[in-house]
Amino acid sequence: MQSAFVMVIFGATGDLSQNRLMPALLTLFNQNFLPKDFYIVGFSRRELSDDEFREHFGELSQKPEWSDFSKHLYYQKGDFTKEQGYLGLIKKLNSFDKKMGACITRFFYLATPPENYEMILNFLSSTELAEGCGQGSNKWTRVIIEKPFGKDLETAITLDKKLSKIFEEKQIFRVDHYLGKETLQNMLAFRFANGIFEPVWNKNFIDHVQITFAEKKGVEARGKFFDGVGILRDVGQNHLMQLIAAVGMEMPKSFTKEDLRDERARVIRSIKCIEPKEVAKEVVRGQYQDYIKEKDVLPGSNTETFVAFKFNIESERLSGVPFYVRAGKKMPKDEVTISIVFLQTCHILFKEYGCPEMGNVLTIKIQPDEGIYLRVIAKKPGSKLALETADMHFTYEESFMTKGTEAYEKVLIDIFSGDQMLFNRSDELASSWEFITKILKGWEEDGSKLKIYTPGTWGPKEAQELIDRDGRKWL
Repeated sequence: MQSAFVMVIFGATGDLSQNRLMPALLTLFNQNFLPKDFYIVGFSRRELSDDEFREHFGELSQKPEWSDFSKHLYYQKGDFTKEQGYLGLIKKLNSFDKKMGACITRFFYLATPPENYEMILNFLSSTELAEGCGQGSNKWTRVIIEKPFGKDLETAITLDKKLSKIFEEKQIFRVDHYLGKETLQNMLAFRFANGIFEPVWNKNFIDHVQITFAEKKGVEARGKFFDGVGILRDVGQNHLMQLIAAVGMEMPKSFTKEDLRDERARVIRSIKCIEPKEVAKEVVRGQYQDYIKEKDVLPGSNTETFVAFKFNIESERLSGVPFYVRAGKKMPKDEVTISIVFLQTCHILFKEYGCPEMGNVLTIKIQPDEGIYLRVIAKKPGSKLALETADMHFTYEESFMTKGTEAYEKVLIDIFSGDQMLFNRSDELASSWEFITKILKGWEEDGSKLKIYTPGTWGPKEAQELIDRDGRKWL
């Protein structure tokens, strides 16, 4: 990127800024991706000077390259709900424009809890910060919003209307950093550039699909945020939907942003919603033991830390193929995977030779150790015919001697270049929220208690029963 810019990070002293954005920006700086002239302005309630803000980032600020990078960091104290901070921000941004002798591109990154979005957007509009530094210059401003985008379908639509009054669609970047994951991006190449997979990627060959989103840790320092959201809103409406879309989408007409987003939106629309009256049967809702003792979690909280559900996609390709999805905290390990389980055909010829219970499985490992694994059935070495499963695998680190670009580095690269291909469009979000909101409504109407599970396990026993009843099992 060659053109000068300024990025304002609202919530700059929070976890997202400290753990994701600043490390990614520092890496891009070291790779000479950023221009000679750029400005990063932190906006937060804390009373900090520019120098104190530069020293705020712990171990990151101890790196030798931090000294040169931090010269581009500035700070503006401000309350999201009061105009004063925004007026101070205007002066700061105008000083950068004056120094450069031109209007420079402005990026407004909302790295705050969702409840602050509407207030920040109101002030960006009323103070004309969203307009840039001159009349009709709004094409030089962009707004970046983190998930979750709303709390349900109604609030998502309201927020989207607010955004569309202030910004054009081409200026709006709705972040789901999972779309920046190397392996998820590679799904497109894997499916559509290899002739051996696409012909069997349908209901005639696939038995079912499993998606697991497991985190070993609990809520940790995110207690206040998470307790107001829950696992379904936190990862279900965004990350999980993108994993589902990667499995179910059709080949785009072209590898352009609108064609790709059209196909993502189409498959999300085709997900058959779980009606509220069916939620008790098709959805398992759990909470890990002693969650209510976590810092900033309300006593007696009814927030779920685990969810598992079964659904179908109503498309010609995958009609009748069940999807089993589970996501949770305090799981046995960190793991995000998509597993395509193919129909078992071994018994046709080799039934008496020890056919495994499950046949071919294609597993896309999103994290950790991003890669793709194919379980095949092979003859065991020896004089007698006996069968056993074996894995064929590909990992980025082994094949390309690199782990690839980190997700937030990719997110920022695309924001700076104006490429919206890997960002959510409003119709994608509306369809995903429709699915999630019906589950939330089912929980509200049902009033049943959460299923408590032991930390370090795969959730409540009901999650196992969800798949067991169909004669299948979690991988």
